[in-house]
Amino acid sequence: MYDNYIFDLYGTLADIRTDEEKPYVWEKMGELYGSMGAAYTPSQLHAAFRRLEEASTVQMQRDAAVFGQRDVLAEPDLTRVFQRLYQEKGVACDRQSARMTAIFFRALTRQLLRVYDGVKETLAELRARGKSLYLLSNAQSDFTRPELELLGLADCFDGILISSEEGCKKPCQAFYRRLLERYDLNPADCLMVGNDMESDIAGAANVGMDSLYLHTATSSQGGGRYRPTYQVTDGDWGKAADILLGEDGGLAACTNFGKEWAEK
Repeated sequence: MYDNYIFDLYGTLADIRTDEEKPYVWEKMGELYGSMGAAYTPSQLHAAFRRLEEASTVQMQRDAAVFGQRDVLAEPDLTRVFQRLYQEKGVACDRQSARMTAIFFRALTRQLLRVYDGVKETLAELRARGKSLYLLSNAQSDFTRPELELLGLADCFDGILISSEEGCKKPCQAFYRRLLERYDLNPADCLMVGNDMESDIAGAANVGMDSLYLHTATSSQGGGRYRPTYQVTDGDWGKAADILLGEDGGLAACTNFGKEWAEK
């Protein structure tokens, strides 16, 4: 079947719920900034954060267009935004201090984080069979790398690409191509596994990869421009494991697109 398996993280391997709009979050962030000499009210801090986040995205898109990369979807590094929030108040802030601020913010906003049942066992079995595993995640590095450690997934992959580190995100081809080029992968030998029809399924199709769509609680509703090669519509990781580890019969049993889509 496939030599390389590429996974989305949130909503695919792990369930996460966050709330960045809670007043409590911005009250505590305001206290943190104030304690460092950067005085904001909670509402001022919230507004400044969103302003700088948007400005960073717009500037990155403009820079990409200048270099002829009009299809790039820019992904700013929010740790730099946290750093600039200090600097706008005249407070010096190095990268490590900004990183700790980002981690504190994520801890405040995170309401749930857990690995789906069966994920670790499936990844371990794929590796035992000599398959290569990669993570391709639309995420913030200083949120996600600590969470990979918390989830016990940090050592499960042969390569990890996080959008904030690369400056672009799924479904743009640039993000997928970086993975393929960095690890010398043939798209025909790869299967993309994700829970988003646009970012994961359409993105994979655009670079010639097959895909497995896993519909989970955080998946968006509705279909996309492309149909996945395989799909599990009820979020059952046991069925996903059957597809990833099974023979053709197992694949056929776990898709609802009919024989022509199931039997690869």
